[in-house]
Amino acid sequence: MLDDEFHVYDTTLRDGAQQEGLNLTVADKLTIARHLDDLGVGFIEGGWPGANPKDTEFFRRAQTELDLKSAQLAAFGATRRPGARAADDPLVAALRDSGAPVVTLVAKSHDRHVELALRTTLEENLAMIRDTVSHLCAEGQRVFVDAEHFFDGYRANRAYALEVVQTAAAAGADVIALCDTNGGMLPDELADVVAAVAGTGARVGIHCHDDSGCAVANTLAAVTAGATHVQGCANGYGERSGNANLFTVVGNLQLKRGMRLVNDDRMSELTRIAHAISEVTNVTPSSQQPYVGLSAFTHKAGLHASAVKVDPDLYQHIRPAQVGNDMRMLVSSMAGRASVELKGRELGYDLSGEKSKRIVDRVKELEAHGYTFEAADASFELLLRDELSGERRRHFEVESWRAIVERRPDGVLVSEATVKLYAKGERIVATGEGNGPVNALDKALRQALERLYPELARLELVDYKVRILEGSHGTGASIRVLIESGDGTAEWSTVGVEENIIAASWQALEEAVTYCLLRAGHEPG
Repeated sequence: MLDDEFHVYDTTLRDGAQQEGLNLTVADKLTIARHLDDLGVGFIEGGWPGANPKDTEFFRRAQTELDLKSAQLAAFGATRRPGARAADDPLVAALRDSGAPVVTLVAKSHDRHVELALRTTLEENLAMIRDTVSHLCAEGQRVFVDAEHFFDGYRANRAYALEVVQTAAAAGADVIALCDTNGGMLPDELADVVAAVAGTGARVGIHCHDDSGCAVANTLAAVTAGATHVQGCANGYGERSGNANLFTVVGNLQLKRGMRLVNDDRMSELTRIAHAISEVTNVTPSSQQPYVGLSAFTHKAGLHASAVKVDPDLYQHIRPAQVGNDMRMLVSSMAGRASVELKGRELGYDLSGEKSKRIVDRVKELEAHGYTFEAADASFELLLRDELSGERRRHFEVESWRAIVERRPDGVLVSEATVKLYAKGERIVATGEGNGPVNALDKALRQALERLYPELARLELVDYKVRILEGSHGTGASIRVLIESGDGTAEWSTVGVEENIIAASWQALEEAVTYCLLRAGHEPG
């Protein structure tokens, strides 16, 4: 933790884990905690020990398996039960026994929730907060309080909501995080409330949900109004519409407002860490996520590309390297010569002069027939090579291919493909069986070439997408296939377009293999 004047508090492992379809194992949570610590956040909320066996196990293992360098672990829990003593409450005991130096208590701050959800009196709720906070402080733990439904409660009964804050602070809570639990606040009205609460002298934090699309904006507004503790989740994970995206919050506060929340070398790891956490959660990262998304610094329109060619800052709010991201140029029917020249430069080709115009015209012609090159960089590079050399040059020449699907008497479906081709002066015939005609063609093509090009053994199909294109006069294209391939060190995408799905798939497969051979250093004959 850089200092204690401003807190970056992550709640991915607890609040973020409530996202639909997200199910983290204890090992997953330990891995994510290490990534967050690498970033340099101040606090990592590990879960609710005592209420959730998985979270209890996380805190037990964390004591020996986590060597945190920047962050402190926080255990999440609730105030004691109505009518009990904090010292005797088993869930409070689980917080004491968690080994976490920090405890975050959720407390009701909306009078209706006290009476309808807790089924107790407003006075008893204050006693529950006072007793639990003071007990855990006396046990040597630092206590934060999440004032649940605070903004709705403030609107309904301002005096009581403020009394909750004052009671928690007087009992020893270091921070009272005001929670927009339903995510319905807007920045201007939220800022007014935060300023009013900060004016009482209590240290104020902010915890926002994104149901109105304002979680990040609300968090920034709260900081301007006096909050010195921000909570959020990696990649905006969370229930319903998610929580404030911690990476966007940190990026904005550090790069736009000059607040030093994490070291600069850690900020340049922001994109890597965001994607590493996505791999653990198995949630596909949003390509348009600010700062860390694949498309965050991607340019497609020809007008934009012309400006970026002169000065990248004309269409970029920061340098991508500051957050570990890259500028990308897309080539599409919207592209102009500048887009093609920049993309060619990115791939290592000089496309100045008339060469770029010829390639732009070719791209637009193909995209009118259904091709897309913005999602198929490898196919675009092959197109560049063909146009620059004036001919289509490949490592092999296909004589023919065929694929059949057979349903056998026992109900089993078997696909078989045969490929006939010429490579290095040889005529080769190969067959392959697969779980579908495309898989069978893939195996047959590899079998035909692997003896001559052993590097193809490392090639694997990573993803396969099919789109049925809207038919129109003047084009026979009706199916587009995108194939993503990899060789263990890099991945690339190729495209095929035909009226027949198998023929479109073959195009994309053939280009994937060709690109793999180019990467391996084999020039076509």
